[in-house]
Amino acid sequence: MQDLLIQIETWAALLGPNKFVQATAIAVAFILAGKIADLLLSHTLAKIARRSSNKLDDELVGMLHRPVFLSFVLIGLGLATQRIGMPEGAEFLTMGLLKTIAIIVWYGLFRRLASIILTALARGSANKILQANMLPLMDNTIKVVLAALTTYFIFLAWNIDVTAWLASAGIVGLALSFAAKDTLSNLFAGVSIVADGPYKSGDYIILESGERGQVTHIGLRSTRILTRDDVEITVPNGLIGNSKIVNETGGNSPRHRIRVAVGVAYGSDVDHVIATLAQVADDQVDVCETPAPRVRFRKFGESSLDFELLCWIEQPVDRGRILHELNCAVYKAFIAEAIVIPYPQRDLHVRTMPQS
Repeated sequence: MQDLLIQIETWAALLGPNKFVQATAIAVAFILAGKIADLLLSHTLAKIARRSSNKLDDELVGMLHRPVFLSFVLIGLGLATQRIGMPEGAEFLTMGLLKTIAIIVWYGLFRRLASIILTALARGSANKILQANMLPLMDNTIKVVLAALTTYFIFLAWNIDVTAWLASAGIVGLALSFAAKDTLSNLFAGVSIVADGPYKSGDYIILESGERGQVTHIGLRSTRILTRDDVEITVPNGLIGNSKIVNETGGNSPRHRIRVAVGVAYGSDVDHVIATLAQVADDQVDVCETPAPRVRFRKFGESSLDFELLCWIEQPVDRGRILHELNCAVYKAFIAEAIVIPYPQRDLHVRTMPQS
């Protein structure tokens, strides 16, 4: 860089001893260089970008025009300022302003670039690149980071020592982390839930404590669940992050399997029972045809032969209603087919009778 400055000063000296003429020539030369660079971006790089099917590189080339051109202009003005030999105070003020403008221009470029990249990644959320509901969080995080870096470089441009400020901020941050330990725990757990996506809004989940309901809101501090009793439960994300969650809507399909357990009397025709239960499932319009319902003979119970009807429904929210309808249909079908549902039985053997 120092060699380049020396070379520029050597070329500028060829224009004569007038430093203002030299400074003007340097500024004009860098403006022309910026125009040439802008034309190269418009034609060469833009032509290469148009060959690809991805629109991201086209948008990137389009965003580079203004920052690249302004960077050449600001560099030229900075070199011209140094060539003029202004008083120290005026030169410091001018160079500080030029650096500040350059930092703000490039901040705008990186801000727009981050927004475009996040949007492109969110479009590919089906491939688990980035969950769509995580986009606002990531966008705000990048905004804060870029703003902090911009402020830091602006301080450096004005020769402001930020070491003491950073140390003070670290001490304050440490104190706040201890004071808000539970809040930060819920916050990080909320970020983990949004990033990992064990469930999303609209899913039916079962908490480890037994509550079951539909997720209505996933916040950074807590998750809200609406139970089947229309009661909303607010659970801190820290608890959810450290417990087992059953997502009934998760998996490859939102379908949910329900089980109807029933016992029949010993001596019943097993094939008849199986056919009757299968017919009950086939007659129920809310039971899915695929996978097909099935009947299983589970075990020999103490008072009955225990069967189980397994069938699938479209949504977990219908589980209670369809289970009710299947239970009623099984009971009516067993009465019609003379299949006995036994009561628990005990045999009492009296070894001795009391003497009168």
